[in-house]
Parts: sequence; structure tokens; C-alpha cells
Amino acid sequence: MPVVVVESPAKAKTINKYLGDDYTVLASFGHVRDLPPKDGSVDPDDDFAMKWEVAADSRKHLKAIKDALAGDQNLILATDPDREGEAISWHLLEALAPALKKGAEVNRVTFNAITKNAVTEAMANPRRIDQPLVDAYLARRALDYLVGFKLSPVLWRKLPGAKSAGRVQSVALRIIVDREMEIEAFKPREYWSVHARLATPRGDEFDAQMVVFGGQKLERFDLANAEQAQLAVAALSSRDLRVSSVAAKPASRNPWPPFMTSTLQQEASRKLGLGARACMSAAQRLYEAGLITYMRTDGIDMAPEAVMAARDAIKARFGENYVPKSPRMYKNKAKNAQEAHECIRPTDMMLSPDKLRISEKDQKALYDLIWKRTLASQMEAARMERTTVEIGSADGQVGLRANGQVMLFDGFLKVYDQGLDDDEGEDSARLPQIAEGEATAKRSVTPEQHFTQAPALYRGHAGQAHGGIGDWTPVHLCLDRDDDSGPRLCAQGQEPPDP
Repeated sequence: MPVVVVESPAKAKTINKYLGDDYTVLASFGHVRDLPPKDGSVDPDDDFAMKWEVAADSRKHLKAIKDALAGDQNLILATDPDREGEAISWHLLEALAPALKKGAEVNRVTFNAITKNAVTEAMANPRRIDQPLVDAYLARRALDYLVGFKLSPVLWRKLPGAKSAGRVQSVALRIIVDREMEIEAFKPREYWSVHARLATPRGDEFDAQMVVFGGQKLERFDLANAEQAQLAVAALSSRDLRVSSVAAKPASRNPWPPFMTSTLQQEASRKLGLGARACMSAAQRLYEAGLITYMRTDGIDMAPEAVMAARDAIKARFGENYVPKSPRMYKNKAKNAQEAHECIRPTDMMLSPDKLRISEKDQKALYDLIWKRTLASQMEAARMERTTVEIGSADGQVGLRANGQVMLFDGFLKVYDQGLDDDEGEDSARLPQIAEGEATAKRSVTPEQHFTQAPALYRGHAGQAHGGIGDWTPVHLCLDRDDDSGPRLCAQGQEPPDP
């Protein structure tokens, strides 16, 4: 019977159930070969020739596959549909070549979701290994190796006790150092604003900000100190105010596209407190359970049948008003995006989070996020009315502005609005009924001091120390050490750790 090789035993079990007893499904348990951690494994002078070795714990997995191939020389490589998955298939073929007889049939299949339909369709459409994708992996792996072996010795000489340098970590450290230098060189600049609490003739109160002083439009730094701010307060307090105009304009907000890997990690971090590793671990479990499509992708398009399924789910759950007349189409703007894979979406749009039978908290929360984002991406736009009220004195010396909005139709926000998206500040305030020409009474006039802010610290995840979702802590480099242990990342306000 044909031998199918996947990466994980959990996936092997699920796929074996779909394919039945006519196939032998085995797991490679990830990569089976790697570069030996010694000098000379990559030779730039010999066209970057690479020397590989089979990991000790991979030998038994390779032996199991070779034993299975002794009975049937039909090998189907079904590892993940990304660069690493293609590389694992390539490594497997290279390592299994001695066990394959002349004329052996070797095919590569990929599927973006572990469902019976997706697996069956993939098996019906085999292909060869994508060599350009393998070459991309080889270039990355060679670069990882060369950076580590060339840069690490320099790092050890300059910073005794430091670990090895990495292709990504080294650049990330440079970015952090550059930001720290910007922060240290930053000099704050003072400025002031003036706010008023006003009331309509009916007694309804609202807030407005001073935008005209001395007949001139106020720019950010025009009120540079407390004395100037007090002059503005006095000018405003001594004058009667009247509404000069009320402008209401319709506005709309379209939904975000469905998730790709980077946006899923960002939102899982921001909304669920999951770090990248925890997010991808939970997504991997959901994928292996056949609940979502493949979680490593930079594509944001959706299969046509999935789009129609999403529209059907929206209509059934929220009503026809929430389904746009035509499906929404998304395309990645990045020129080098690999859009061969779909976005990250549920495999069954009708399976809402409340019907999900999973006890693991992170997986449930992540599925909820993916389901909401996917459905929202195919929903009607939110419609609102944005209102701008201009208030001024008769002599034109002072003027204020109030902004607000009224939601007319929530659209996609009915599903995907957790209070953290696109904070609109004062534009989201509700304004009372107010008409042009009406007088407004001053309840209070308040000056407010501000300072320009240094570039923000990069933020790192502090983990789940208290068993909860986790917190975000600003981190920066501690550069003021007296020893030679080098810079370290510290939480904001903390002293550098002991060496």
C-alpha cells in the first residue's frame, strides 16, 4: 500500500482516518536532517555546498518509513504546504533515495486544511517537489549557518558570556539599539491646549477644544507655556459663544481582511495576550484537528467556496442585511507575497465558537478570534454619521470645535469589535442635539499641559506569570553597566539585572 509521510503523528492519525486502510501514513516528526554544528558544513567557495547529517532521534523515524517502503515503492510526501514543509519533503526524498528502487513512484501533495475533502482533492492532484521553494530554504539555512559561525566568534570576543549570534536576532538587536539611541537623544518640547465643557440651551453638556485664538488658527506649539495658555483661557472665558456651524457627513468603515500569519500573531498578542510561540502552537493544534486552514501563510484571499460558506453563515446568524451584495475580494499588496495559500480561516463557517468542543483555553480563544475575523471580512460595512460642530465668539477672536459620531448600522462591527481596534478618540464621542446659531454656556474652561513624547519603547510579552492572559511590558536596553557583560533587555523602570 502507498506510504504517505506527514510531519506530525497527530496529523498522521487524522489523515489515516480519511484515507483508510489502503494507505500507510507515517510521521517524520519534523526535519530529519540538518547541518552539523561545526565549521565547514557550508562552503561558500564551493558554490555554497552543504553537508547534511541525520539527527540521532530521526533515525528510527526514517527506518520506519524505509521498512514501509519495502512493501510498496509508492511514496507520497504530504508535509506542510510552506517552505519548511517543502524542505522536509526534499530532505526525506534525499535520505530515502537509497531505499527506493528504480521506477519507484514519488509524489508531493499539499493541502491547506486537514479535512476529508481537502485531503482527497490533494491526493487526486499530486505534483513534483517545488525546487525553487527548496532553494529558498537552502539559501536561508546557509545564511543562518554562515552568520552564526562567522559572527558568533566576534560576539564572544566583544561580549564574554554572550550566546551565538543569529540572522534575525542580530538585526533585531541593532533595531533596539537604534531606538534606544533615539530615546536618549530626544528632548521633549512643551505645549498646551485649552478645553471647554459647554452646555446647550437644553442643558446637555459636551466637550470642545479651542482651535482659534486671537483670530488665528491654533497650531500645535502656538501655546508654548502656561502664561500663553492662561491668556487663551482668559480670552475664552470673557466671551459669549454661539454655534457657527454644524456639519454632519456620512461615513463608513470596511472590515479588515482575513488573517495571515503575521496579522494573526499581532491580534492574538494584542487581544488575547498570546506570544507568537503560544499563538502558533494553538493554531497548529487547531489545524491538526481539521478546524482551521494552514496557519503559515501570507495570503489573504479565500477560496470561492469558503466565501460563499461565510456569506451563508452570516445570513443565517445575523440576517440578510449584514451580507453585502457582492463578495469581498482581498489581495496582498506586497509584491513578494506567497499567495499560493489561503488566508487563515475556519474549515467550517457554521461551526461557531460556542459549538466548539475544545477544553484548551488558548485554542478556544484563538478559534474565536479567527472565526470572527473571517466572518467580519465578508460582512457589510459599518455606516455612521460624523458630526463637526464649530463654536465661536461674535468678534471671531476665539473658536472651538467638537467632534462626534452616531452609529447608523454596525455592519461587521457586530462581530469583530473588541474595544481595541482603530481607537477613534474624540471622534467617537456622542454629541447632544445642537443647532446652528444656538448659544452655548461655559461650564468650565481648562488648560492642559503636554510634552512631545520620545519614540516609543518596543514592547515585549511578559508571559503568563499570574495564570492569566498575560501583560505587555515596555523593554529597553540597559546601557549603563560597569562590567563587560554587554547590553541587556530590561523592563521599563527596572535596574539592569546582576551579571
